Amino acid sequence: MSSCCRAISPLRQRASGLLIASAVLALSACSEVAQLPVSAGTGPQPALPAPRQTLIPTINIAPARGWPSGVVPQAASGTRVVAFASGLDHPRWLYVLPNGDVLVAETNAPPKPDDAKGIKGWLKGLAMKSAGAAVPSANRITLLRDTDSDGVADFSAVLLQGLHSPFGMALVGNDLYVTNSNALLRFPYVTGSTRITTPGILVVELPAGDINHHWTKNLIASPDGSKLYVTVGSNSNVGERGMPAEDGRAAIWEVDVKSGTSRIFASGLRNPNGLAWEPASRALWTVVNERDEIGSDLVPDYMTSVRDGGFYGWPYSYFGQHVDERVQPQRPELVAKAIKPDYALGPHTASLGLAWSAGNKLPASLSNGMFIGQHGSWNRRPRSGYKVIFVPFASGQPAGAPVDVLTGFLSEEGTAYGRPVGVALDRQGALLVADDVGNLIWRVSALH
Repeated sequence: MSSCCRAISPLRQRASGLLIASAVLALSACSEVAQLPVSAGTGPQPALPAPRQTLIPTINIAPARGWPSGVVPQAASGTRVVAFASGLDHPRWLYVLPNGDVLVAETNAPPKPDDAKGIKGWLKGLAMKSAGAAVPSANRITLLRDTDSDGVADFSAVLLQGLHSPFGMALVGNDLYVTNSNALLRFPYVTGSTRITTPGILVVELPAGDINHHWTKNLIASPDGSKLYVTVGSNSNVGERGMPAEDGRAAIWEVDVKSGTSRIFASGLRNPNGLAWEPASRALWTVVNERDEIGSDLVPDYMTSVRDGGFYGWPYSYFGQHVDERVQPQRPELVAKAIKPDYALGPHTASLGLAWSAGNKLPASLSNGMFIGQHGSWNRRPRSGYKVIFVPFASGQPAGAPVDVLTGFLSEEGTAYGRPVGVALDRQGALLVADDVGNLIWRVSALH
């Protein structure tokens, strides 16, 4: 072979790769579309049509753009929205301290060298990059303070840094617990302090590794502070890496604060994130991201109360006994006992944030229920999510259709100005929303 041919060969290879990529993306662009509105997959009895698999998964993520000057989300009637804090680095999760200080986890996925292998992994990697989800993790927790109570943070400090894709936070007494993507840590902390320099103490290691597919680990304390509950997402979509890779995953862990011992509290939860206590029933609730790649109408993400020892179907079935035929071998004895979730949140909405409404000073229609941050779909055409909703409750259960609280995260062209993630109520009764594409925190308050 001549030197000229040897020189051209890499160019041909690159061109060939680009042609293959273009062809694959074109196939994805021509793939299936939803036959039902998002509302059909919402509520206690969602529509569950027949699965529809395609050779190439539907990829329809909104490219990240950021907020143009003067543009803000649209807030619900009777409320207004302002930027509580801006200039953050991929803010994902929020926690409000007793004195009103707001902690924000500036974080993104840890290195996952084995998670993007194969054509599907490569395609999803391209989609995540387009969505602004491929930036390096800042690996820190920042403290924000509104010193003059005007609804805008005017003081910030790095409370903790050098973490490993941190996410959940919970204060119990004078201990601040933080979930990294691979461990639960404890730090001594006195409310009002703006810096922690003491190394964290390992409480318990959490499933991680070179795949760590659903890496976010959220955290909530029991009302009496004696237990901690930690979410651990699955290591795959539907167990395609084998069930040994799912050991301890797709579950909520219970950790005893005094002893550090842990156990699986509930399982079969593909990717649980937000956690909240419902006061009437005293039950723990969570929001869960369900499985992908069986159509734009399947499977609805959901919100559910969590029973001690309960199994919720993943990967063998969804919404009770709806068997996922892709999973082999099946486990009919587990399918038979799978608990049907309480309330569907629409297919592929990526519902992540969850906050109970107690103490809010928003309009009365938002006074009793759950606020939910919906990060937005990648596997649905047309898109779903990309907003914050409120689900009203009565007698400890969801009671009615969801209400839009914050919308307008997508442009008319289909790009994403922002993507809502964690939600929390501040000490003044306003709703805070982390926006990891806009790199800010929104604050929704009542009109006065």
